[in-house]
Amino acid sequence: AGAPMTTANTLRIRAMSSYSLDSFRGGSGNMSSIELTHWPLTKMNTIFNIVPQGELHVVERLGKLSSIEDSGWFLAIPFVDSIAYIIDVRERAMDIQPQAAITRDNVSVEVSGNLFIRFNDPERAAYGAKNPLYSVIQHAQSAMRAAIGEMELDEILHGRTKLNALIKGTLQEASSPWGIEIRRYEITEITPDEEIRVAMDKQAAAERDRRQQVLRATGDKERAQLTSEGVKISLQNESEGNLIRVRNEADATKTQLLREAEGRSEAITLMAEAQAQALAKIAAELQKPGGADAAQLALARDYVAMYGEMGKESNTMIFNDRPADMTSLLTQAVAAMKAVPGGSPPGLGTMDAPAASVPEIAAPKKTNE
Repeated sequence: AGAPMTTANTLRIRAMSSYSLDSFRGGSGNMSSIELTHWPLTKMNTIFNIVPQGELHVVERLGKLSSIEDSGWFLAIPFVDSIAYIIDVRERAMDIQPQAAITRDNVSVEVSGNLFIRFNDPERAAYGAKNPLYSVIQHAQSAMRAAIGEMELDEILHGRTKLNALIKGTLQEASSPWGIEIRRYEITEITPDEEIRVAMDKQAAAERDRRQQVLRATGDKERAQLTSEGVKISLQNESEGNLIRVRNEADATKTQLLREAEGRSEAITLMAEAQAQALAKIAAELQKPGGADAAQLALARDYVAMYGEMGKESNTMIFNDRPADMTSLLTQAVAAMKAVPGGSPPGLGTMDAPAASVPEIAAPKKTNE
């Protein structure tokens, strides 16, 4: 009879010592976990007991640890064995309410986070601490405040990974005797005080303006550089084009002059050959009977035509001693023929005059109007 009474008293005492949410206000925050508000969780011994997957049952016999039952079923002696603790070994997330802290550079901030834990040792979880969940939350809050006090505000804002690792290491060392494994710790929100937020907003606005000005100046610089490079390339291409044009023009002029010189040379050669052939033919014709008379007539005709052209194309007036004397004109033409080396050709006939009677060719007299 004494053993059943002892077991009943033990269950009643544990029920009376269950923690309420109001007793943890200011420490653990609003937690939805039943284990936090009513630790430990127990279960009535039904002789044939079933352990759900993901849970471990700590069985006590006459108030002393007897066994730790894994998922499945087990038999327990009524009034002797009791299921003293139900340990949920699944990973769980615990909310860490915002905590006021002061950074190393004396800035007041409020920091909140999430703690992810799981029980890995049911015996330590049951007997290592009166309420291991409450203990780990309290330690997480104090560790977070201590870690923030060792860092400046900029380090906290830009180094959350470092802060999370620091808090996790501290918690893991402290929670090992409670049978708890710290999986990870995540900072969820960092809220500086109002004055710091205003100063940060102004600093951010100034930084944005500075970056905008730097970007604008950099853009102007790059634009000026690209413009100058474009002008340089344009001038270089233009000068190279002018050089090529001058070279081409010089080559074209050189080629033109060479072609013209070659053309003139060929023309002079052809003209000389033609004149030689003409002179040879004229000489041959003069040797024929009547050739000299024909030459005299042709010369006289050209002589008269020369006077006509001179009077037509200029304002110079030409006077002859005997302008109406055709015989005088012919005589002058004959005198010109005789001036050719070799003397007068044979067969001049009646047009030959004695040397004494042939007058000298008088130079035409000219006067300007």
